[in-house]
Amino acid sequence: MATIAAQPFSVGEFLADEREKDLLRFSTAGSVDDGKSTLIGRLLYDTQSVYEDQVRSIEGKGTTAPGQIDFALLTDGLRAEREQGITIDVAYRYFSTPRRKFIIADTPGHEQYTRNMATGASTADAAVVLIDASKGVLIQSRRHAYIASLLRVRHVLVAVNKMDLIGYDEAAFRAIELDFTSVLNQIAADTGSPVEVRFVPVSALAGDNIVHRSDAMPWYMGSSLLELLESLPSALETRSAPFRFPVQRVLRPDHTFRGFAGQVASGTVRPGDKITVLPSGRSAQIARIVTFDGDLNEAIAPQSVTLVLDRELDISRGDLIVSTQAQATVARRIQAALVWMDARPLARNRRYLFKHTSQTVPAFVSSLEHRTNIGTLAHEAAETLEMNGIGVVNIDLLRPIALDLYGENRSTGAFILIDAESNSTVAAGMITAASSPAASTSGPVTAEERAARWGHRGGVLELTGPVELIDRIERSLFVRGAITSRIEVDAEFGISSSTIEHLIRSKILSGMVVLIVYLVAGETLTAQADGEQITLNASEPVAAIAAVNELLARSGILLSSGNADWEI
Repeated sequence: MATIAAQPFSVGEFLADEREKDLLRFSTAGSVDDGKSTLIGRLLYDTQSVYEDQVRSIEGKGTTAPGQIDFALLTDGLRAEREQGITIDVAYRYFSTPRRKFIIADTPGHEQYTRNMATGASTADAAVVLIDASKGVLIQSRRHAYIASLLRVRHVLVAVNKMDLIGYDEAAFRAIELDFTSVLNQIAADTGSPVEVRFVPVSALAGDNIVHRSDAMPWYMGSSLLELLESLPSALETRSAPFRFPVQRVLRPDHTFRGFAGQVASGTVRPGDKITVLPSGRSAQIARIVTFDGDLNEAIAPQSVTLVLDRELDISRGDLIVSTQAQATVARRIQAALVWMDARPLARNRRYLFKHTSQTVPAFVSSLEHRTNIGTLAHEAAETLEMNGIGVVNIDLLRPIALDLYGENRSTGAFILIDAESNSTVAAGMITAASSPAASTSGPVTAEERAARWGHRGGVLELTGPVELIDRIERSLFVRGAITSRIEVDAEFGISSSTIEHLIRSKILSGMVVLIVYLVAGETLTAQADGEQITLNASEPVAAIAAVNELLARSGILLSSGNADWEI
């Protein structure tokens, strides 16, 4: 009897097969306790993507009934997450099937962690939105769907979870399907980003319609969640998009080599291609594409390479190398959809740091077009955005940058805003429009131009009190970017010289905030600006600093108090 010899296992062939599979990134979204982590855990478990020791480590733990595995513990790895039974941070998990590789971003459902959901969805090709079948469509599900639409996530799979709790009722599923379809259509009309949506009834705890189709819902004739994920088209638009290459570093190990290192954000580049460097507008041709393993004949997104040009150009970190045939926009003013992530509200005309690709530019929000009411999707007039608020803003940059609209290129159309004081990320934005307002190239610099650039007008602030507190007040203005000049005056004689008075007037006309300081020991501080005088307790420096900045805002010297934390 003939026997068939088993084919030997080859690690090289296995790795080659894995490399040939395409990759799909998707994120979860939905309200708290909708079962996102349980669904991901079940997906990993049923596809045999977890080790046996991981399963043994969570047996008998969690919040499920005796004899059942709490699959959420496979993704909720932080101690606080396991203790509270919630997701806090974004958990990234990798798994593969014979047809495709996947990277999952398991994001939190709590409103206070909305910023983490936006982070996880920012790189996703698809979103799995969970809805608790026993609760219906909640406000946080609407918020997550809106953010996913803003981020141009084209494919949305709506998993109506916990069907076992409602007896696998088809009528309840169809009602949620009808309700959320209407919500998604409204969101698409508002964001201009239509989505392709599929609904699937599931029970993550029981495993119904997660990996395998379930017999518990014979009325559902569609595919399981995994089958839908495997059938979604790959996100290949970055390779066919115009070439974009943000420069991260200039490499010059010796006098014979000068290269520009970075990651191909979109498109394809080959030796001989004509490129333009923005914002300078200088052009050249690609001479070499250099990697550690040798030169390449072609580089595609998202490869990291070093480009060598056929001529010497002045290029530095933050410049954008683009295809000459399809150039990016160079702008100093943009309009953007903004998701506010900080506990402190948005402050108009306060200076932030605008982080775009590999560069950081000082900027300020000049106006707020509207705030979106997530409950009704209505556009409401507003002066600020609170934490988790979403709206459309206009942002002025202090120097021009090269960019694309987010709808055309996710990599070069996205940005974050950073608080210059705390260095924390306060907002994520998607560029919807860009322009370069004509700047005066002749004549004197006007007071309006200085105010727009510095965030304040020229004026005088008189301070009388202890030196330590006055130093801290001056530093608080310095941190927010104010241009100040300090003149210490003898408290007994005051300002008597006409020369000093003339000097003060010239500094005010130049747009500077002039601090006239009288150093006096004691427990009180007196501050005066534009005829208004306040007396403060010097033993409470934080409150005193905030009060002085508010005085400057009321007097019109500071364009905005900024709602800042003035503790320096």
